Amino acid sequence: MNNDTELAGGTAAVLLTPELQEYEFERQFDDRGALEWMQQNWTRCFAFSAIYVMLIFGGQYLMRERTKFELRKPLILWSLTLALFSILGALRTGWYMWQVLTTSGFKQSVCDRSFYSAPVSKFWAYMFVLSKAPELGDTVFIILRKQKLIFLHWYHHITVLLYSWYTYKDRVSGGGWFMTMNFAVHAVMYSYYTLRAAQVPLPRSCAMLITVTQISQMVMGMVVNALVYNWMGTSDCFSHSENILWSSVMYLSYLYLFCSFFYSTYLKSSKGVKVD
Repeated sequence: MNNDTELAGGTAAVLLTPELQEYEFERQFDDRGALEWMQQNWTRCFAFSAIYVMLIFGGQYLMRERTKFELRKPLILWSLTLALFSILGALRTGWYMWQVLTTSGFKQSVCDRSFYSAPVSKFWAYMFVLSKAPELGDTVFIILRKQKLIFLHWYHHITVLLYSWYTYKDRVSGGGWFMTMNFAVHAVMYSYYTLRAAQVPLPRSCAMLITVTQISQMVMGMVVNALVYNWMGTSDCFSHSENILWSSVMYLSYLYLFCSFFYSTYLKSSKGVKVD
């Protein structure tokens, strides 16, 4: 089956436009092989998460009596790498989503599944999912630098990893919105972290704005999730009850935790805390 129309839920995928050049590595990406690998290996994300939790508490225990590491230059490089990756991902997937919105409408942008197999977006969808494992490395810097590690930080990392791998194997509707929004928010967030690590003075309002965008992402994610649930039995939207359940739990918990973080950090307290 042609990848341009595969998994479109009865509607052809948005064709690549002349304005968006498809690079060779995107063109040659084997999305069928990626899907097969993920379907066979997606449960590895539980092992990654378990190791991550053990490293968190083990690392904090080992660092109790030790002097903190500075790690400023490695942190700049780490944050800059993730910022550039997220910026590219947001631009590439954002263009695809914009084409769907402008040519087929909002409903198709929600129900669309060609995001996983269409030119350009297929590569970045898979890279997004895989990136959630190395992103766990954010926490290493917090532990080694003996900064405050809040529950929201590591809970968010674990659940995004689990949900991303779980969702990709089924290629459910709504994935385009989920990934594109996350790419966009991370592009801003890791750019901010890069500047902070480089000791560039930034106003407090920048950190507040990032948290607001994260909260907005959760609200929009809940809206998309509700629409998929509403449309999946009557249209070309594909999902299943288990995915709807877990995504709802995830988004509601995020919304509560990010709102609580915003209140306690910016409204109640005068000190900010770094959070992903």
